Amino acid sequence: MSPTSAAPGPIQPIDPLAALRTPADPEHDVYLTGTVFLDIIFTGLDHAPVRGTESWARGMGSSPGGIANMATALARLGLHTTLAAAFGADVYGDYCWESLAHDEGVDLTHSRRVPGWHSPVTVSMAYEGERTMVTHEHPAPPPATRPVPPRSRACVTAYEPGRQEDWVRQAHAQGAEIFADVGWDESGRWDLATLPDLPYTHAFLPNATEAQRYTRTDTPERAVRALAGLVPIAVVTRGAEGAIGIDSHTGESAEVPGLAVEALDPTGAGDVFVAGFMTGTLAGWPLADRLAFANLTAALSVQHFGGSLAAPGWAEVAAWWDRTARSGDRELVARHRFLDGLIPAGAREWPRLRALPTIGFRAADARGA
Repeated sequence: MSPTSAAPGPIQPIDPLAALRTPADPEHDVYLTGTVFLDIIFTGLDHAPVRGTESWARGMGSSPGGIANMATALARLGLHTTLAAAFGADVYGDYCWESLAHDEGVDLTHSRRVPGWHSPVTVSMAYEGERTMVTHEHPAPPPATRPVPPRSRACVTAYEPGRQEDWVRQAHAQGAEIFADVGWDESGRWDLATLPDLPYTHAFLPNATEAQRYTRTDTPERAVRALAGLVPIAVVTRGAEGAIGIDSHTGESAEVPGLAVEALDPTGAGDVFVAGFMTGTLAGWPLADRLAFANLTAALSVQHFGGSLAAPGWAEVAAWWDRTARSGDRELVARHRFLDGLIPAGAREWPRLRALPTIGFRAADARGA
């Protein structure tokens, strides 16, 4: 059975930074840039695709992907998010633009439509808690002038070995806090010196494998301690086992276990984790609460498929907390008690816009699909 979508119902807006906002603040909370893909996701496969055979999927969905995963996750948590990206001048590009700008409220002032360029596409097949992806992309032609990042509280990026991004340095010089994870090092060198933007980083969030390889350590605990000597905030993610972090600014260290959920599709879960952690960091929460919130939002996301459209908003967080607070699980309740002060009593769940088996439906048709 494929998920359907529905328009959001009324809910009291939750602004996690409301108590911190002043007239002198930047217009944007978060700036990010990258490639937007159209993601087509197949789920419910009994096994990995086998050469020379046809596989049948019980579920299918389409959604904006790539950097749209992070942009959507941030916007759904109430951060004022602006994205600089190229969008194809095709129907796929129309769909991704409308989804981000109109449905999610992501600011696309710094994005552009590219005539004659078609949208990149990724097909993802989820099975046994893993995924296999096939992507087709022609890189977009560069803009006529090099864009300058707008002022923002924070920026988010993914480091690649040997690649330096001028905009990261510029954003840092403007006062933005840089949050970054890192991609796989295909060269096998795993040398921190190949990450030239690391000195500008406020928070670095690699997974355990990446962190241990880069630091030449044999445990996530040793890895996070090594990274904490290089960046103000170091976090090492451990998938279903949770995350561990050190905040050198506050002197805090914390280790928070993951949440046990039935995962349908892990696409975009790492982006949702970073978005949750950024939200708590910008709002000034204790480190343990930031890690717990990031774990929670990532766990909620993997129960849906579709990358960006699997990201939870505050209504989903509120519904989870309502169930959990009545569950009798004292340890889980104690770990997430901070949610009491964040979620107003009027918050309620609504059917979020989720990945559809087709992008052909318009809004009225999608609600009845």
